[in-house]
Amino acid sequence: MAKLIYQGKTKDVFENTDGTYTLMLKDDATGKDGIFDPGENAVGLRIEGLGRASLKLSRYYFEKLTAAGVPNHYINSDIGNATMHVLPGTIFGGGLEFICRCRAAGSFLKRYGAYAACGMDLDYFVEVTLKDDERQDPQITKEALVLLGIMTAAEYDLCAELTRKIAGLIAADLEEKGLELYDIKFEFGKNGDEIILIDELSGGCMRVYQGDRLVPPMELGRVVLVES
Repeated sequence: MAKLIYQGKTKDVFENTDGTYTLMLKDDATGKDGIFDPGENAVGLRIEGLGRASLKLSRYYFEKLTAAGVPNHYINSDIGNATMHVLPGTIFGGGLEFICRCRAAGSFLKRYGAYAACGMDLDYFVEVTLKDDERQDPQITKEALVLLGIMTAAEYDLCAELTRKIAGLIAADLEEKGLELYDIKFEFGKNGDEIILIDELSGGCMRVYQGDRLVPPMELGRVVLVES
């Protein structure tokens, strides 16, 4: 019988008897005052059916990444139950988020608005934040990650390289559907000695625009999957 080991904002994680894991995706989304925002650190709204929609989009992109040779934790999924069966992946420290920014938006503008305008080209700029709700997920540099023993310089370089590669593959797919990726966040873990992409690849993990309009997560899944 699977054992609940983690309850998160948008998913619960269960450990299976064979050492694999099951992610159960919820209908909760990050945001503020009822407005979706992937950069927020708290649940801001509940959208009926979001868990299943998030899983469909995650499955779609994980299968594409597997075909492209990108190492990841995906095994299979059960859309009806909004669950994803995955390989184990040991996280770095308490967890890291690698954020790839194609265009300026969200927290990047809040920090650097004196120098950047919304939509400014950022050329796949990579930032890293600690998963630490108490400290509002602070940014951290490569040097600090190495100094604190969270990951090695080589591990950081590989994760940054994978971040740009995966973002590029997803951006190209979205472009074919008339959409533009502004930013996206990834998590990585180690399965044995191999670094793999973990977590989900849903609309709640990315900021996507159609022209000058932000596409909400539910709509994003419908557009991507209908066009595919």
